[in-house]
Amino acid sequence: MNIPPVFGPPVFGRSFGAFLFDMDGTIINSIAAAERVWGAWALRHKLDVPAFLKTIHGVRAAETIAKLNLPGIDPKAEAASVLAAEIDDLAGIVPIAGAAAFLASLPGDRWAIVTSAPRRLAERRLEAAGLPFPPMMVSGEEVKSGKPAPDCFLLGAERLGQPIENCLVFEDAPAGIEAAEAAGASVMVVTATHPDPVATVHPTIANYDFLRAQRGANGGISLAFGTGHSKGNA
Repeated sequence: MNIPPVFGPPVFGRSFGAFLFDMDGTIINSIAAAERVWGAWALRHKLDVPAFLKTIHGVRAAETIAKLNLPGIDPKAEAASVLAAEIDDLAGIVPIAGAAAFLASLPGDRWAIVTSAPRRLAERRLEAAGLPFPPMMVSGEEVKSGKPAPDCFLLGAERLGQPIENCLVFEDAPAGIEAAEAAGASVMVVTATHPDPVATVHPTIANYDFLRAQRGANGGISLAFGTGHSKGNA
């Protein structure tokens, strides 16, 4: 079995109360679709597109736009326009390799999706990727402050009835990693959509293809290596 390396502090052998998953870049690959929509928006506003696209991942749209301080721009109205375009553009959205089988193996009351995306977009992207709707989701519009604030992960842990310190967060974007750190959760960084090596103190996995979950006698869940689930897209 060709098991990919895992780097960073150990999380294997530890029991967790719940797993919290970011969505884009963590269980699905929506990079191409997101960058098409945001790239077109950036062109209309005469921005440096490559530089701007580096800022969009893991953060709520209105906050991304507000940081630009563009004159005469209403961030909420522009975010609504971007959302409509993203809902219409689902081409090329696929699951991260092994994600479907890994999520299906988890007890339904011990995991959630915690995303910066609005719920309507999250539902559409999960459907496009062929992933089931999660038993519980925290979406971007449900918290006062988006990532990198910890609010979303704290809410996810609360809804699952677990202390955040007993949760493992799966993330890919710097804003989400910072949010998980601020919340006090353990972190696993998913690198499937990163073209370059990720510099992080946290453990990293390329995908879920050789990952499986085990349920312990105390009801907790832990990670272990297993047989590859798929040869799908990463």
